[in-house]
Amino acid sequence: MSGNELRIDHVAVVGCGVIGASWAAYFLARGLSVTATDPGENAEAELHRLVRSFWPALQPGLSNEASLDKLRFCTDIGDAVRDAQFIQENGPERLDVKHAIIAKIEAATSANTLIASSSSGLLVSQMQQGALHPERIVLGHPFNPPHLIPLVEVVGGEHTSDETVQRTMAFYHAIGKKPIHIRVEVKGHVANRLQAALWKEACYLVDQGVVSVADLDTAISQGPGLRWALLGPFMNLHFSGGVGGIEHLLEHLGPPIEDWWADLGHAPLTTETKKKISQGVRDELKEHDEAALIQKRDALLMALLDAKERAGKLP
Repeated sequence: MSGNELRIDHVAVVGCGVIGASWAAYFLARGLSVTATDPGENAEAELHRLVRSFWPALQPGLSNEASLDKLRFCTDIGDAVRDAQFIQENGPERLDVKHAIIAKIEAATSANTLIASSSSGLLVSQMQQGALHPERIVLGHPFNPPHLIPLVEVVGGEHTSDETVQRTMAFYHAIGKKPIHIRVEVKGHVANRLQAALWKEACYLVDQGVVSVADLDTAISQGPGLRWALLGPFMNLHFSGGVGGIEHLLEHLGPPIEDWWADLGHAPLTTETKKKISQGVRDELKEHDEAALIQKRDALLMALLDAKERAGKLP
């Protein structure tokens, strides 16, 4: 936060499904007070169960002020957001629901309280329609699970003020996230679009019998995925260009890459294709306990993040 900016120490989480609970756990781990709300049956008990299940993975990075006792649940949205300085909204991906939630939030908060939506597909401009103060509504889209993955995509809508974007970026930076500012609204934002591009070709290759589901997963997890976990695609391409760097690669490998682009396929997710993919995943899991595999994944992820932190700043 800037020197004249009030430090944010109280966050409201609206919507306590897996994403909302994950956000709540992360905010608590950073020492913030969290007030959460969700209309679902047994929502309070489920929120506490999820947060406790996430807590062990957060132990290495807990702030001195971190405490599960700082979590409070309210059945009423107005009560939950009234004293919050920042609101992380995680409602269903439906505009009518978003509009109703935002109306309740605005009725209970001051005009400068930031409202960030975790929406993975809706555009901010759509969510701003009918809002009293659309300038303070912004996208703060995490990468699942938010309590572990640092990335947050920040996008302003048609009426979002520059100040709101800057304050949102500053807040996420301050609590240890890695926010990026997406300058133009597009469906799916950035990270999900990149995933979708890979998924599209992955489904095509499996559908055409080119490779099994298990071998395709290996192709990524034991190949480019290892490099992508350290550096982004453009930086990896730069190093692939040798002494000549990215300029050499684009000049000499550009034509073959464009030829591969032209050959990429499309496999509609027909019933048969979905069955083939699902069966492949189930076959891949046969030798594993799924819960144990998720725990192992999370432990390795935390170890990787720690190693990256100790290695110093990366692009």
